[in-house]
Amino acid sequence: MSAARTGPITHLQRNSYSDRSACWARSGQLYDSRFSESEGLAGVSPVTARALAVLGTASDVGKSLVTVGICRLLHRTGVRVAPFKAQNMSLNSFVTPDGLEIGRAQALQAEACGLSPHVDMNPILLKPESDRCSQVVVLGRVLAKQEASAYYDERPRLWSVVTDSYARLSRQYDVMVIEGAGSAAEVNLRKRDLVNWPVVEFADAQVLLVADIERGGVFAQVVGTLDLLEPVERARVCGIIINKFRGDATLFADGVDFLESRTGIPVLGVVPFLRDLMLDQEDSLDLARHQQTSFTSDRINIAVILLPHMSNFTDFNALAAEKDVALRYVSTPSALVEADSVIIPGSKNTLADLSYLRERGFAALLDNHLQGRRELIGICGGYQMLGRRITDPDCVEEGGTGCGLGYLNTETVLTKKKYTAQVEAYPTDFFPTGQGLVRGYQIHMGVTRRVNERPCFRLRRHSVLSEDGPQSFAADTEEVDGAIRHDGLVWGTYIHGVFDEPGFRRAWLNRARERKGLLPLDNHTSKSVTACLQGEIDRWADHLSRNVDLSCLLR
Repeated sequence: MSAARTGPITHLQRNSYSDRSACWARSGQLYDSRFSESEGLAGVSPVTARALAVLGTASDVGKSLVTVGICRLLHRTGVRVAPFKAQNMSLNSFVTPDGLEIGRAQALQAEACGLSPHVDMNPILLKPESDRCSQVVVLGRVLAKQEASAYYDERPRLWSVVTDSYARLSRQYDVMVIEGAGSAAEVNLRKRDLVNWPVVEFADAQVLLVADIERGGVFAQVVGTLDLLEPVERARVCGIIINKFRGDATLFADGVDFLESRTGIPVLGVVPFLRDLMLDQEDSLDLARHQQTSFTSDRINIAVILLPHMSNFTDFNALAAEKDVALRYVSTPSALVEADSVIIPGSKNTLADLSYLRERGFAALLDNHLQGRRELIGICGGYQMLGRRITDPDCVEEGGTGCGLGYLNTETVLTKKKYTAQVEAYPTDFFPTGQGLVRGYQIHMGVTRRVNERPCFRLRRHSVLSEDGPQSFAADTEEVDGAIRHDGLVWGTYIHGVFDEPGFRRAWLNRARERKGLLPLDNHTSKSVTACLQGEIDRWADHLSRNVDLSCLLR
């Protein structure tokens, strides 16, 4: 982060959330006060479930998906199982049915367990806004925007939140599957750790160590990690999993022998890389596979601009899975030339990413794109950027006012209050597609006002978190969402997951096909995301079961 932007963030950290005690009170008021803060700190809250922790040798080794697979395998056997990750750092988040925000990985893991996502499964969520600063979400609600040093000062109270959440879940389930973060051997963070070994010890968990062979150096990963652990930590490691193997796994037999003889810990399996697995990944490292997608004349070419602070890139997984779609994440303006539709995604720093679009030359290319009668869409922060003005009076981001791209006649004011809700909606009469239910969720810190612009969606049902707690509205409401230009070529919405429902998605794609001179496809060609998700979870669990000996863990 540049020095010029350090000042406003530091100032905001001191002043924007001055009543920290009130923030803590609001975070906790939705839950039973069954555990006092002292109980959480002392670690005496009753823990009744058996526990298994999935830790890794590094980030992006596959901890989240291994956790998903184990959860589904346990669920199949009739075991009451729940996921847990004390602290998740991610810009991919999810809104629970009661309007609270957690990491999307834990929502997927809950799905694998046959459960509705709950905030106790991920009590602390960190959403990076710059290299030095993150928004801190505690028990589903925004606590503060903090730099690392200030965040670590809160560790005693945060640890109480973690242990209380874990204890609540532990009382309800037979087995807890804990996901760690980063490396299991982050020696510089040991005293401040909230997510790995303190949780393992609190839960009295066995540990699986996952390593990624795809990136190379797997022997150093495993041996080095284990050598850096304390003896009591190492004693908890019951098995090693080698993940993302490409080629003939039998050729790695000597490697297995070496690891077992060197460490004294069994290698439970070598997991081959599973191609085309359509499950949400934990972070944006997975986007690389979509950056090489080729645009063609017989498909709908969709370019998603790769913003520096892009959030919720999972919004586009359903589109990427369509056979008549070529979806590419683009980082250069020239890549927009062949696109039929351009999407500006959500952002955790809207004003900074708006500046990025101008500095990199995207804004100028978008004018040419629209002159060719092609489509431009904004989701959440991207929707805000499409308007005429974004004002930040409370320094939610960096303060001041920024001119939007000007494609929609809207104005946005960023606010301290975060709006989180699950929603159902239908396109308004102004929306050219005009059909198909939309289900999704909203997460935004801002209010957008339409000025002689028409809305995209009419909200039918939603759950929302207010100052009075979670509320649900089952009947039609007067609320609307988004804005659409008179020609229908530019539109924006706050609804994440807007393309997830097959009816709306296919209607929208067929409209794009018509503009391109292609015949429409039958509605049955688009599949339900929910049905596909269950199938993919099962496919991954079967793959894991075939390649890893989990019998000792699943008994």
